[in-house]
This record gives sequence, C-alpha cells and structure tokens, in this order.
Amino acid sequence: MTAETILASLHLSTPELILAVGALALLMIGVFAGEKSSGMVTGLAVGVLVVAGAWLVLMTGDGVAYNGAFMSDPFARFMKGLALIGSVVALVMSAGQARSAGIDRFEYPVLIVLSTLGMLLMISANDLMSLYIALELQSLALYVVAAMNRDNLRSTEAGLKYFVLGALSSGMLLYGMSLVYGFTGHTGFQEIATALTADGRSLGLVFGLVFILAGIAFKISAVPFHMWTPDVYEGAPTPVTAFFAAAPKVAAMAMLVRIVITAFEPIINDWQQIIVFIAIASMLLGSFAAIGQNNIKRLMAYSSIGHMGYALVGLAAGSIAGVRGVVLYMLIYMVMTLGTFACIMAMRRKEGAQVEEVNDLAGLSQTNPFMATVLTILMFSLAGIPPLAGFFAKYFVFIAAIEADLYALSIIGVLASVVGAYYYLRVIKLMWFDEPKGEFARPAGELRLVYGLSGLFVLGYVLIGGPIGTAAEVAARTFF
Repeated sequence: MTAETILASLHLSTPELILAVGALALLMIGVFAGEKSSGMVTGLAVGVLVVAGAWLVLMTGDGVAYNGAFMSDPFARFMKGLALIGSVVALVMSAGQARSAGIDRFEYPVLIVLSTLGMLLMISANDLMSLYIALELQSLALYVVAAMNRDNLRSTEAGLKYFVLGALSSGMLLYGMSLVYGFTGHTGFQEIATALTADGRSLGLVFGLVFILAGIAFKISAVPFHMWTPDVYEGAPTPVTAFFAAAPKVAAMAMLVRIVITAFEPIINDWQQIIVFIAIASMLLGSFAAIGQNNIKRLMAYSSIGHMGYALVGLAAGSIAGVRGVVLYMLIYMVMTLGTFACIMAMRRKEGAQVEEVNDLAGLSQTNPFMATVLTILMFSLAGIPPLAGFFAKYFVFIAAIEADLYALSIIGVLASVVGAYYYLRVIKLMWFDEPKGEFARPAGELRLVYGLSGLFVLGYVLIGGPIGTAAEVAARTFF
C-alpha cells in the first residue's frame, strides 16, 4: 500500500479510529482517576460515540479501504448510525442504574465503546478475515460485560454461558470460513462471488456456507442457535441486557446481509433455503415459547428471537425490497426494544428493589399512567398492530417475501405474529385491568426521556416514515 492509499483508508475508517483512540484514552483516565471515575468515564464515552457518529454522517464517503478488507457505502453508514445510536442510548440509560445494577465500574463504558468499535468493523467488513476479527472484538467485550456484576451469581452464570456458547459458534464460523477459502481460494467477498460465478458451487463450499450461517445465526440469536438468549437476558444486569438487545443485533444482521448478498449471491438458491428454515423456526419458537414466561426479561428474549425471524423473512427474498425491509425492521425493532427496556429498568420499588416479574406491572395505569400508556403503545407495536411502526416493519418484509413468491413463509409469519400478540396483550391487560400490587419509584429522567421518545417515534412513524423509507431504499440499493 502506498502513502496515498493508506491515508485514503484512514479517512474512510475515521469513525472507527475515533472509537479506538477514545477507548484507550478512557481506559487511561479510568486507571489514573480511580474507581470513582465511572460517571465521568461514562459521560466521556457517550461523547466519543457522538463524535464518531457526527463524523460518520458529515465526513465519511464511499470507497474500499485496506486492500478491500473494509467497505464504506450507504448501507454501512446507515447501519453504523443505528449501532451508534443504540450504544449511546444504552449507555445513557445505564448511567443512573450503574450502582444498583452492580456495574458501577469505569471499565463498563470502555467495554461498550470497544464492543461498538467491533460492530462498526463488522458492518464494514468486506473480507472473511476482517469480519472474523471484528466479530471477536465485539464478542470478547460482550462476554465481560455480561458478567460485569461479579457479586451476582446470575450475572456470572450468564457471562459464562455466553462465553462457552459464543466460543462454540466462533469455532463453527471459522471452520466454515476455512472451507469457503479452501474451495474458492479467496477471502474477499467480491472475489468469492466471482469464483462462484465462474466455477459454480461444490458440496464442500455448501458445507462452509452452512457453518458460516450457523455462526452468524448465533449472534442474532436465531433458532436453533438461540439457547443462550433467555438465560443471558435474565441473568445479565438489566442495563447490559438493554444493550445486548439493540446494537449488537443490528450489527450482526448487517453483517449477515452483506455476506450473503455480496459473497454468496451467485448461489442464492442454497442460502435462501437455510434462511427460510431459520426464519420459520425463529418466528414459531419466539411466538410459542414466550407464552409461559413470567420474567419480563425472558419474555423479551423470546420476543427478540421471534423478531429476528421476521427480519430474516426480508433477507430470504434476496431482493432490493427485501434488504430495504430488513433495514427498516432493524431500525424500528431497535427503537421499540430500547423503549421497552427503559420501562423495564424503571420497574423499581420505592425501597430500591428491582423487580422483573410480568405480574409486577399489574395496575400500572393507576400508579404511573404515562409509563403505562407508553408501554402499551410499545407492546401493540411489537405485536404488529396498525398503524404503529411495528406494523410497517412486518408489512415491508412480508411484501418483499410475497414478491419473491415465498408465500408459505409469509403465511407462517402472519400466523406466528397472531400467536405472538397474545403475550403482548397479556402485559397490556395486567397494566390496565388488574389491581396494583404496589407502586414503583419515580423513574429516572433519562429513562422517561428514552421511553417517551420511543413511544413518540412508534406512534408518529406513519407521519415520518417517508424519509426513513427513502434512506433505507438508498442503503439497500448498495448491493443491486
């Protein structure tokens, strides 16, 4: 690489460099300022993420960097923006909850920044090697964050389960990559696609594809690689769970879209069958398994599994409309999830105890009408009730699947959505028609802001959906 190409590469990856340098600086500040610096480091971490986001929007252009290993395009910028927003909101929500959640350490915001750096690199990865390194950077930070509350047995158990199963999925992913490299002779996405077009597919390459998709399916908690999700969601501190449910899912889905649409586009019939199976299994399990859940974090875990299935319906279409549907779905899903977790984090008794049972929401409409109203809007949206944002998310992915002649997939998705509406409506029934079990403490200002804005977005999406849909269309056209 010449000096000019190195400078061009550095310019395209400036947001990632800001996060990398910022994380190292924050670590040094935390080390020298001591344990009581967590609040300051958290505030500075939010600032670093905001600066990286501003640079991404205002200064970053299109291009390929580092000899093709890194790609900057409209799709990457859109999904990176979502990941950065998810990380910022999760950090802001955790600021007032850190002490009670047992994560009041300066390492927490530093790990969130490093994890976000991994996500941005995942989204822009244009080579199997850069993809794997980015994925491990993100995952290693998340393993530590899940077990951040060392004094809590559930938190350490969640971190251990996530680490063991994550290591297994990484091994599967790496084995799949080695097979793909062995049968094509390339690790770059465009080069793999060219080799597949010229030589066709072989059985060994299909095995490699299956292992790669299995490894990525773990990261988005799609069936049958979902087993870690309920336990980790329940065991990890609630601010950590809120982070897990939003930004990493966006990054992993973006990575999946890029690798199948770019590298494996010539063998669409092979990966389409796998995606259809994973989508159906995720939608059905997410709908039926959540019905018997009493812990609201476990309920949201199964809800997340189901929603990843709905997003995969759009990807299975393999078209511009399908990718546009996936992009919109991940945006709307992230907003709904962050708003819901802000409400869950506000479920705290006046004596300070955090409660997580669904039944603890009984009579919320009488004790906190605003929170009950917002949570009702979010539950209706998660269920896909029109004219809320969640309805449009499902509408676009199902329309894309129908246009691709995937009628059975669309019908199963609609039926699963009807079944899934039951447990969302159960929460609404408890809030509005049951007697209160006790009053929650006044929610922190940042939590009220997050769930208030989420409710406003979901309710007003019908008015602002046009520009958002246009941006998603531009992002989707990157691949076609």
